[in-house]
Amino acid sequence: MVVNPISGGNDKTELIDTATHYLKERGVELVMFETTGNDDEKAIHQLYEEHKPERILVAGGDGTIKIVAEAVEKHDVVIGVLPAGSANGLSVDLKLSVDIKENLDIAFGDSVMEMDMVSINGKKSLHLSDIGANAELIRNYENSSLRGKLGYGLQALNTLTELDDPFEVTIHANGVTLTTEARMVVIANTQKYGTGVTINPVGIMDDGKFEIVILKSLNIFLIGKILTGNMPVDADEDVEIISTDNALITTNRAVSFQIDGEYCGEEERLEIEVLHRQMRVAVP
Repeated sequence: MVVNPISGGNDKTELIDTATHYLKERGVELVMFETTGNDDEKAIHQLYEEHKPERILVAGGDGTIKIVAEAVEKHDVVIGVLPAGSANGLSVDLKLSVDIKENLDIAFGDSVMEMDMVSINGKKSLHLSDIGANAELIRNYENSSLRGKLGYGLQALNTLTELDDPFEVTIHANGVTLTTEARMVVIANTQKYGTGVTINPVGIMDDGKFEIVILKSLNIFLIGKILTGNMPVDADEDVEIISTDNALITTNRAVSFQIDGEYCGEEERLEIEVLHRQMRVAVP
């Protein structure tokens, strides 16, 4: 069981106690590991080699799940997600519960999905990555002291009121080149952000494709549509969605970039390809 003690800014004691009791009742040996932010992937890989577990529970957010997935990507092991981070977008897409016991039942159930991952400049993404406005929000959130949904909300307000000018983006995909102004470009393997907001209505996690969602503006009407679950799918002057298995994205200037809720600096060039069925994850 991999636990990120600081994810989401919440205490993990109840979650750990519940999981420990659950597994003890079933006669399952539990090896506990807390992330430190220092060579976690290497440490998790070493623990896997030492214990050869059948399942790995992950108590954290999307970033923690990604670390575990990368640590064991070449091994036949099922990952069970116990949402406990600020960004729990993958758990929303997997339709996991808010109840710890129910999520433990799912984590040890027989239903398993072999889901895709996406490689972006050689880095793995399993959920949603983007350049532009949302990446700026994540940068601002990481630099703030207030955690949880309130912290996200305050930084969202600050980010939207202080947005940079639109950037020009060129996308090469499916043999076609598109150049447009944009506020935000999402590389989406799934559908929803951790807030529950749908950004990619056509996303399927194991179809061998990812979507590029281009938000050409962020006017109040489009934001309202997105927040109310009415993300445009068909022709819309403010939104365009491209499904593909590989792409090249370039911008006219360096733009904020994030992967699965983790700010990764600024980029002008993204080389992207799908990694089909890279991770086995327990699902309801």
